Amino acid sequence: MVEYNVKIDAFEGPLDLLLHLINSLEVDIYDIPMAQITEQYLLYVHTMKNLQLDVASEYLVMAATLLAIKSKMLLPKHEDGLEDEDIEFEEEDPRDELVERLIEYRKFKDAAIELKTREEERGQVFTKPPSDLTEYAEEAESKETEIQVSLYDMLGAFHKLLRRKKIHRPVQTRITRQEISIEKRMDEIMGSLTKIKKRTPFTALFPSNDKEHLVVTFLAVLELMKRKQIVVEQETNFKEIFVESCEEAGLVGQY
Repeated sequence: MVEYNVKIDAFEGPLDLLLHLINSLEVDIYDIPMAQITEQYLLYVHTMKNLQLDVASEYLVMAATLLAIKSKMLLPKHEDGLEDEDIEFEEEDPRDELVERLIEYRKFKDAAIELKTREEERGQVFTKPPSDLTEYAEEAESKETEIQVSLYDMLGAFHKLLRRKKIHRPVQTRITRQEISIEKRMDEIMGSLTKIKKRTPFTALFPSNDKEHLVVTFLAVLELMKRKQIVVEQETNFKEIFVESCEEAGLVGQY
């Protein structure tokens, strides 16, 4: 008599044991050879009993299920006396329900393995205790109430300004033109912002309706932004734009 030793692994249930058998025998889970799988399954169950292991009732229920499926597959197919060859009926495979349960179980098992792997990888990472960033958070909150505007925002604001002032081609034949340089307009804007000592709406920098004066003022504002002499902000997108000198805003030397 040849002694046959079987190594018992730690299974989490009958589906886990069945999945182990399918992987070990390298069979297709969608086409399970019931005779072979049932034989191997019963061998494991009997071995657990011989080793005086506590076999849960769910293992015995699965054993009965496997035997029932095996028996159904051994039964001949019924033709029901149908002579019409054009009518075909596909009989339900008795293994279908078991296959669905195994596939669903395998999904959860693979997910559990993936989570376990991530847990182990995370266990190799060591982090420092959280630092007190209250001081920086308060400073950030004071700055996050306003956002820096871009050139496109400025162009959009200037376009709205032109539409608001309803600039049209003058009807007079004689035009008194007073030229003003960008540098002079820059000095005027800075003098006005320094005198006011607070944020000024962008539109307030354009008191004149003269088109030339509007264009020069706009170019002067852009040049002041380029030279970091003024800061231009808005509370949220598409809201009013405000202008303030860097000196009054306390931003001198920060650019």
